[in-house]
Amino acid sequence: MKQEITIKEAQQRVDRWVHEYGVRYFSELTNMACLTEEVGELARVMARTYGDQSFKEGESHNIGEEMADVLWVLMCLANQTGIDLTEELERSFDKKTKRDAMRHRNNPKLKNSI
Repeated sequence: MKQEITIKEAQQRVDRWVHEYGVRYFSELTNMACLTEEVGELARVMARTYGDQSFKEGESHNIGEEMADVLWVLMCLANQTGIDLTEELERSFDKKTKRDAMRHRNNPKLKNSI
């Protein structure tokens, strides 16, 4: 059984992999384009799995793999720009909790779901 890793450890592993196997990071702009491409691939699989579209014959449909690809490129961008995703995620939780503490509970569109 594989041991779980933290976001910080994942960022470090991506960085080691890039320098060992990838030679160097692509430019930030190239990685931003790659991230957009990976999100598009995830969207394609989601649309075919949960939406009205169907898969083409022989087309792969591994949602987890596509999500991991998005996460990989996002970590590359974070590493390149000096962003600690753990810290930023904590800030995001704090911001959303303060801002949305009652917002969703008071949303009549969501009342039927609770």
